[in-house]
Amino acid sequence: MRKSTRLLSVIVAGAMLLSMTACGNKTTDSGAAATTAAETKAEDTTAADKAEDTAAADQAADGKVFKIGILQLVQHTALDASNKGFVQALDDSGIAYTLDSQNASGDQSTCQTIASKLVNDGDDLILAIATPAAQAVAGATSEIPILITAITDPAASDLVASNEAPGGNVSGTSDLTPVKEQIDLLQQLLPEAETIGVLYCSAESNSEIQANMAREAIEAKGMKAVDYTVSNSNEIQTVVTSMVGKVDAIYAPTDNVVAAGMATVAMVANDNKIPIICGEEGMVNAGGLATYGIDYYELGYLAGQQAVRILIEGEDISKMAIEYLPLEKCKLSVNEETAEILGIDVSGLQ
Repeated sequence: MRKSTRLLSVIVAGAMLLSMTACGNKTTDSGAAATTAAETKAEDTTAADKAEDTAAADQAADGKVFKIGILQLVQHTALDASNKGFVQALDDSGIAYTLDSQNASGDQSTCQTIASKLVNDGDDLILAIATPAAQAVAGATSEIPILITAITDPAASDLVASNEAPGGNVSGTSDLTPVKEQIDLLQQLLPEAETIGVLYCSAESNSEIQANMAREAIEAKGMKAVDYTVSNSNEIQTVVTSMVGKVDAIYAPTDNVVAAGMATVAMVANDNKIPIICGEEGMVNAGGLATYGIDYYELGYLAGQQAVRILIEGEDISKMAIEYLPLEKCKLSVNEETAEILGIDVSGLQ
């Protein structure tokens, strides 16, 4: 009996041991499965994070920082505004870029030096502001895209094959002003005027184009047009002084030399009661009487939008037509202080 009891105890103990072992194995299997699932989830999350990081790194690697150069002929209000508008369009687009903005201070040889530098630097795109600057850059490269602005007629300046289809590496925006409307404004303000002096720099081809347009519009109104030209800024005071007693008013187109020396033009003209109708607002602010002209900031902004299309969208510059600001973008500007000096009523202008 004692032996049977001992045997039963051994059997029971063995059963309990088997039961505990089975339970232990079950718990361990469950824990392993849970651990494996957690590890898999963690690995999946890490893999997803790594994939996102890799995608971000690839995107950063692919996101190019464009090198953009700017060559501006000379510092004056209109060209400065074009420059600012261009840069603002780049900023608004969100592209990454570095900018090398240079000013030639009105010197043609300096234009050529700067143009060569920008080309040698390997810029992705160059903006040239005003005709001499554009001609210098165009002469330095036929490969880098060149956008131009503040130029009246790029085709007439031999910068493009045609304004509708440039055909090379140059395109941009034109500052062709509403010359006819400006002469209409002149006659509205000065109905008794008979002789109009057309003041411009003979070295600027685009100024000659505007002078021809102005001459035609002046003569169509029954007035007489007389050209007065300068070859550089040093001649401005002498030439304007020579107009005293010979003209009833002056028309000055968007000429870079005259615009840069507008304070001198206005000083002589206003002292001698000769009203000046200008090609653009900056010249009015510098002492001219009035203009109906384009907004150069908007003109530069338009060129900046072209730059984005070339750099980001891959648009073919050779097929990109020269663009113009619509007439509704033009605005009336009047210098009331000058009007008071000249004794001219501008209250009726709209």
